[in-house]
This record gives sequence, C-alpha cells and structure tokens, in this order.
Amino acid sequence: MSKTFPNRAANVAAATGQHDPARAVDTAPAAMPWAAARSMSSGMLGPTVPWTWLSLSPAIAASAVAVASPVTFPTWLCPTVATPAVSSNGPSGSSSKMACRTRLQVGTCGAITASSSLGPPSRTGSRRLGKKKVDSISTTYLDEALADFSGYLAIDEVYDGPFCILSVVDNRRYNRLAFRVLEHDPTQKDVLAFLTKFKGQLDKRRLSVLGITTDGSSLYPKVLKKLWPAARHQICEFPVLKEINKAVLHARAKLRKEMAAQIPKPPRGRPRQEHQGQAGLIARQKRRVAELFEHRHLFVRHHLSAAEQKQLQKLTRGRPELRTLRKIMEEVYRLFDRRCKTQTALKKLQRLRSRVRRFKKLGKSLDKLKSPMLEKALEFLDDKLLGATSNAVERANRRFRKAQHSIYSVRTKEHLEQRLALDMHREQRAPKRQRTMKVLHNARSKPDSLH
Repeated sequence: MSKTFPNRAANVAAATGQHDPARAVDTAPAAMPWAAARSMSSGMLGPTVPWTWLSLSPAIAASAVAVASPVTFPTWLCPTVATPAVSSNGPSGSSSKMACRTRLQVGTCGAITASSSLGPPSRTGSRRLGKKKVDSISTTYLDEALADFSGYLAIDEVYDGPFCILSVVDNRRYNRLAFRVLEHDPTQKDVLAFLTKFKGQLDKRRLSVLGITTDGSSLYPKVLKKLWPAARHQICEFPVLKEINKAVLHARAKLRKEMAAQIPKPPRGRPRQEHQGQAGLIARQKRRVAELFEHRHLFVRHHLSAAEQKQLQKLTRGRPELRTLRKIMEEVYRLFDRRCKTQTALKKLQRLRSRVRRFKKLGKSLDKLKSPMLEKALEFLDDKLLGATSNAVERANRRFRKAQHSIYSVRTKEHLEQRLALDMHREQRAPKRQRTMKVLHNARSKPDSLH
C-alpha cells in the first residue's frame, strides 16, 4: 500500500529517502503552511474490494535547486497486514542489509556440504550405546530383573565359532540375568568364575537360589554343588528323552532289517500261475516293512490318537518285540508324571530296567535307560516350582541365533557383548512398551477422545 501526491505543482522539489539520495542540494527546503494539497491513499480491502481515502497534507516547497538526479514522485511504504503471494528468503550473507556480513556456506548448487556442528561428526552404528548397556548390566538392569526373582535358575551355553556364551536366566520369569563371552571352549574354571561373580550380585541383594536346571553337560554339577549346595540340581528332560527315543528307534530299525532279511527272494521274471500266491505274500511282507519305516514316529510319540493307535496295532501284529518297544516308551513317559514323587519314579525305573534286561534281542540298544542322567532328570518331581526343562535359557539362545544371521556378520568379543546387552535391554522394555501401546489404543478408540 502506498501514498502518492498527484499534484506536481505542490512538489517542485521533493526530499528523498535513503534509497534515492540527492546528489547535490544548493538550498534546504523551507517548511510551508498548510495548503490545500490533496493526498490520495488507495488500497484493497479484499481480493475484489478497492478503497480510496483523500486527506489534506502540508505542502513542502523549496527554492530553485539544482538536483543531479531526475525529478521523481515521492512514495513511501505504509505498514499493513498482507499475505505474500510467493515465499521470500531472508537476506543472504552478502546482502547490504546485514549488520555483519557472514561467510558464504558451502554446499549450494550440489557442492560438498560442510557440517555446521561444532562437535565431531556422528558415525552410523556407533558402539557408545552398546558400551553403556554393557556397563549397566550388573547395576540398573540387574536391579529391575531381580525385583521379582523366583529363586530358580537355568544355565546353558551356546557356541558361535570360536566363541562360547554362558548365560543365566530366571527359569520362572524368563528374565535374562547375566552372560559371559569366552574366546575358547569353556572349562569348569570359567564356569566357576562366572557363577561366583553372579552369586556375589545375589548375595548383595540378599537373594537365595532354590533350584537350578541345566543340560547334561559335565561343566556344572561340581561347580553348582560348591556354590549352592542346598539347591536342587535338575537335568533338562528333553536331552534325556531324546537319547532314549534314539535308542528305541535304533532297536526298531534293527528289528525291521531282520524282517526284511526273512523275506524270500522271488525268481526273476513274471511269476507263474502256481507261484502267484507266494508272489502276493512277498509283496505284502515288503509293504509291511515299508510301512514300518514310514510310521516309525508312532513308537516314540507321547500321545497317540485313536487312528494312530489302530495303525500301530496293525504294524505290531505278530511281532511282540515291536509291541514291547512301544510299552517301554510309555513307561518312560510315565516316569515324568508330576503326580508322583521322585522316590516313586525311581522305583518304577528300577522295575523297567529289570524288565528290559530280559529281552536279549534288543541287546545294548536300550542301555540309555541305565544312565544316571535319567535319575537326575526326575529331581523336579519333589518341587512343583522347579523347572523340568531349561526352555527359558534355550529361548534366549534362539534369540541369539536369530540375531546371528540377520543383524551382524563381523563377530568380535566386544561386539558380541554389546549386541547381547542391547538385546537384553530391549527385551526388558518390551512389556512396558506393549502396555503403553495398549493404553494409547484404548484411549484413542473412545468416541469422546480428542485424538
């Protein structure tokens, strides 16, 4: 919006502003009294509504002067509120309106961009966060993880090339408590040093251990007996049952080979009319041997449906030794029933061992039933809270295996420690994050919500 003086006679010589200074002035202009010089102001009230305002203004006249610049009609800006049609940038570094000129920034027109930060540039994949998490494992993380400690532990190791990772997990809460990365195969000294340090953290918080579950490794029994002599030591039942299943399947394969060897070989060529019955018998025996291999899982499966039981009866018809193998597996599964105590299960095991000894055909196939590991796997029957398996620590090992293939490829001891620490903190925050998302979802789903 501008204000102009259309009357040229009242403005013989005009004083100019700083943007159009006069080059030479002989005499100063003299102020004149109020005259009937009309000034006109024009503007726009809206996109389509113009307006005009007339007012009296004092006329300013001057004597004859010699001005080097051409005579112009004076205009000046009036403050008003207006919406710019296009975006405008601020003054540049070389503008004359800047009080102090600044150096031009590097990076315009596709040139190399320079960092405006005073500190060193950040690196993608920096390990500072991982180092902090490693340091906080034995302090803030362990304080929160042991806030609801159950008293039952699960200990296991997992291998990654030349490295070995020892882990301790709460077997009831599924909270990972501690780990140690070794650059060699573990020994009893390594396990003792690792668990001694962890025991110190428990003693500092006045926590006691009631039961420990491990696999069948020989690294743990002596160490656990030394550190926690009053705690129950349970061997995970999965590896014990796995070995027994292998023994039963091996005995079944031995019997199947004997059945295949007893099948007579038919003569070459098309069978004659008088040998058709024998050819049919040979074909049925071969089919039975093939079905015995196809349905071999029926001999070791824990629970069988009605159709599977019928199929098993068909396979074991006329073969009492095959039926005995299935009964042996049923007796083994019955040992791990929590409705009985450890001493009762041990008596059942003793009767089962004496029964198996009578079957000379099985030979040494079922020697796994004589293993002392089977007796240690029945320790959980006297304690309802003691875990029969080390599934809690195996779950942590599976998380490590997944990260091993999808997250990183370069493996060092420091890198493994940082990755494990970050994953432990992420898993610890997961329940809180899920609760927060659930609360936000419920709040935003209400009809009167402002979100």
